[in-house]
Amino acid sequence: MGRRKVLMGNARSLLGVLLMDLPRYWWRLAAAPGTYLAICNRNEHLEAAPDVAGYRCQWQWTSDLHAPKQLAFLGRWLLRRALADHPISSSATLAERPTHVRLSFIIGHRGMARLPHLLATLGSIASQRGAAIECIVVEQDVDSQLAPHLPSWVRLVHTPPPAPDMPYCRSWTFNVGAKFATGDVMVLHDNDMLVPTDYAAWILQRVAIGYQVINPKRYIFYLGQADTDRAFANRQALLDFTPEVIVQNLEGGGSVAITRSAFDEIGGMDEAFIGWGGEDNEFWDRAQVLRAWPWAGLPLVHLWHEAQPGKHDASYHTARLYEQTMQTSARKRIAQLRAREQGRLSGPYSNGAAH
Repeated sequence: MGRRKVLMGNARSLLGVLLMDLPRYWWRLAAAPGTYLAICNRNEHLEAAPDVAGYRCQWQWTSDLHAPKQLAFLGRWLLRRALADHPISSSATLAERPTHVRLSFIIGHRGMARLPHLLATLGSIASQRGAAIECIVVEQDVDSQLAPHLPSWVRLVHTPPPAPDMPYCRSWTFNVGAKFATGDVMVLHDNDMLVPTDYAAWILQRVAIGYQVINPKRYIFYLGQADTDRAFANRQALLDFTPEVIVQNLEGGGSVAITRSAFDEIGGMDEAFIGWGGEDNEFWDRAQVLRAWPWAGLPLVHLWHEAQPGKHDASYHTARLYEQTMQTSARKRIAQLRAREQGRLSGPYSNGAAH
């Protein structure tokens, strides 16, 4: 009886996609460039950007597109459509050598398991067009292992954790990286996300009209393990892949851009978040006191890896810390963070303090 109920539920879900989702997907994917950016789930609502080049999701947390999970060709079509407008390429060297850096990518990293992910991400960053960029990789590990593997144009900063068993602290990597960055704008970026060739230029266009913090990513296409392995072997083959999940509304997570002055103004990242999760949402909440651009318009491709410890655990300590931290107003949190000495090479501010 239980199996029959599940099968009937799956059949109803597929029928709903065929009747209600397929026509609107088909129309938007076949229409003029950019029209596909308005694709969302049936019960969701979007707000168009002032320049109609992106959308803001009018709900708080992320959501996965439902229809491509039922009809995989829709996900493949959406990926192809997005990459036709905003191609992702790979280069071993910078496509454009800057005389004056405008934008600094900052990436945190630990261990060798995700070295292929990092190198693929760097390849997409090196392919940026129309923007003077640099990239800083902050290696948060007991011993530095990355130096022989990184391209010569990437700057490596090694930050041994104060205790060998300290969980990865994403906030600390970005605060340290910010101290070494020379660009007026910084992209706080994960080591497993490929960006299109116009990513930096798109961000700088919004900064030029007065925005201080920008969320560029409309869709994040999550590849499965097999396609990720194929991407490592041939980084130009993305158009042939079928994403397992397509995520919307990932605001502060994964990749976010902010001006250097605004980063300092809101106190940087909160280094109390040691371990996976929470720091990006807390940061994005504080960033709303700035002039924020939430109307995302670009595709990113996420490379598969094992899930982080605590990712699906609501009782994980960083999840509890987030709930506790958010009981304090953004303005008060900013004042508290500005009073701390963060971004020290010796370790995160919270080390040894009560969490």
